[in-house]
Parts: sequence; structure tokens; C-alpha cells
Amino acid sequence: MGSAQAQGKITGVALDSVTNEPLAFASVFLANTTLGATTTEQGKFEFARVPAGTYDIVGSYVGYRLSKQSVTVGPTPQQVTLRLAPTGNQLGEVVVKPAPNKPEEYEKFSKLFLGGTTFSEQCRISNPDQVRVLYDDSTKELTVRAKEFVQIDNEALGYRLKYYGLDFNYDEESGSISYYGQPVFEEIKPRDDKQRRQWAANRATAYRGSFMHFLRSVYTNRMQAEGFMAQQVKVVYHPQYERAQELRRILVEKKPDGPFTAAEEDSLSRWDAMAPVSATLNPAPLPIDSVRRVSADGRRTYLRFNGELQVAYFGEAPDPRYKKRMSPLGSVPGKTFPVQRQVSRLKLRGRQAEIQANGSLMNPLDAYNGEYWGFERIGEFLPVDYAPTTAAGAAPASSAPPAKASSR
Repeated sequence: MGSAQAQGKITGVALDSVTNEPLAFASVFLANTTLGATTTEQGKFEFARVPAGTYDIVGSYVGYRLSKQSVTVGPTPQQVTLRLAPTGNQLGEVVVKPAPNKPEEYEKFSKLFLGGTTFSEQCRISNPDQVRVLYDDSTKELTVRAKEFVQIDNEALGYRLKYYGLDFNYDEESGSISYYGQPVFEEIKPRDDKQRRQWAANRATAYRGSFMHFLRSVYTNRMQAEGFMAQQVKVVYHPQYERAQELRRILVEKKPDGPFTAAEEDSLSRWDAMAPVSATLNPAPLPIDSVRRVSADGRRTYLRFNGELQVAYFGEAPDPRYKKRMSPLGSVPGKTFPVQRQVSRLKLRGRQAEIQANGSLMNPLDAYNGEYWGFERIGEFLPVDYAPTTAAGAAPASSAPPAKASSR
């Protein structure tokens, strides 16, 4: 993501999808970037210098639904027509407001969405009235949508984030969180040079060890040089688990108040101790060719690996608010690992996931990450056009294995 990266140009027009009339002063942006524009009176817009890659270009206008197109930027200028459909609400029409959110449900969403890191503490949602939180007691699922966008002011990184089309889901039973949408970043004007420098330092901290940093290092074949190590995790699903849970349910329903025989107590103990899956770590660091695949013509790069990955980053200490124990790295004869590390897990939805040079996936839903990467959320969220300095992008010299280091 240096200054030498290829750039391209996008021009286009935003139109009413019904009348084909141009939409003057509509907002147009490239999702997940700081690149935004306002259309002219003729509905035209232009992005003169866009780093090469594939983006969602999004049009937004009051009284209209979002319009989104995928565009691939390269040497050839791209032309885009965004057609926005009216929402159907007419002037003077009575709009029924939804019931207000329950405070406890909104608070839960806010904490889950913003995260629990040091930087997350400096984030706030500035338009909570635009957020609709729904909790389903039967499924134990929390879902969140926004009328237009959710606006987050991140005073740690100096960004104002508008998250259009937010689709947030939290499964209380499994603890899984997923959210998707079309966010755009705006730079907040710093009060002075001191704040400008602090924001630059905080952005570098957010970048180091992040999923974006990892993907860029894989793309450029610099995984080890950037301070990352990937290890193979073999996950085995126990076919007997569901059967054991069914037998447990039948027994408990048959004797809801007990008492149980000694044999039944023994069975209950075995069923309760059974895990749905087991994971085995191979501590040997994986070479880059076991983590990625490059197409024959060299134009495409993919994350591709078997099972799951455990990814350790040695370039930075974890956030002090991260209270979970880091997963062990195992023991490799003749090799020691630095004590200071961040450990994450990575799983692919399918066989492979295409990586872009900017450190994003062509389809963000092609991979799931957890542990430390799952801990970092909006507080560390950076635009894909973020370009770190050389010092910020590489692992510091202090991350090299010391003479005495823990192998746990």
C-alpha cells in the first residue's frame, strides 16, 4: 500500500431509477475507504486517484434506497451509473416510528459492536435514534439494523465512520457475532499537531497484527518478515456428540426430579464431558505455500489451507483489556517463541478466499476469525486505503526471539 501502488480513475452519474433524472448533491463513496464525493447538479461524480482493486461503490440520497455496484479499478478508467430507487414516502405522508429500543438491549449491542478494547472506549455512536435493536427470546438472537447509517466517532483513531446498510447479528447461545454493511470513513480534524501525531501513532498500533496486516503480509509473501507465524490446527467433529445430547435429554425428561441410578449418573457425567469438537495443534510454523495459493498467471492470490489456522503475531503486546489466556503455541525442538504475542484463529468458509493487495478479502464473508482478532472490532477498524509508514508496518526489532523465551 505504498505510494508506488497502481491507481485508476472512476467517473459516473447518480440517477433516479424511475425518472432517470440526475440526483444532485447525492453522496457517493467507495465502501471501507476514506474516498467519498458529492455529485454535481448534473448528478456526476469523479474519483481521480483510486488504488487498484475491487470496491463496492455506493450511492446514498435522502428519500432513496442505497445503490451499490462492484467496480474493479485498474489502468483503464471506469464509468459507473448508480440508479437509486425512491423509498416511496411522499412529502406530508405520516411515518410511523418504531417503538424505542429497550435500554439494556441497545447497551448490549453497543458493547458488542464497538468492542472492549482500549480504543473502543473512545468510540461512541452519535445517532442512536437511527438504530433498531430486536431481540428474539425464542432463538436468543440479537439483530440490529439502521434506518440509513450508524455513525461512530472514533476519538482514538481520528475517524468518523458512517456504517450504511448495517446487518448485525449476535447469537447468545454460541456467542458468535457477525456484521456486514458498507462503511465509509471521514477524517476528523485534529485540534492540534499533538493530537494529529497521537492519532497517527494509534492507527499504527491498530494496524500492527491486525487481520488487514496479516492479509497484506500473505499477499506480498512477507508473513514471517512482518512478525506473523501460522500453525496448523486439525479440528475433529465428534459424530457421537449429538446422539449423546439426545440420550441426555430423554433421560432428564423421563426423570426431571431424579433420583438417578449409579449407571445413569455415570452416563450423565460422560455426556456432559463430551465436547462437540476437538482441536489438535501442529506447532511447526507453516511455510507461506501452505497458507496461500497464487494463480498460474500470478494475477490472483488466495488464502488456502487445510482445517484451521492459529496465527501468532510477535510485533506487539496484546491490549491490557484482553483478559483471556493466549492459546499455547506448542513446542518445537530448537526453537523458542517470544513471550509477547497476539494469538488468533482463522477458518475458511469454503476451499479458498481471494486476497486483494489492500489487505481485504474479495468476499469478506469467506473467512471467520476469532480469539484476538475477534476481540478487535470497531475501535481498531481501519479503511483499506490506510497506508502505514515502514516502521508501523513491520514487526519491531524487539519482537525477534530473545535468548530466553517461553515456548508455551
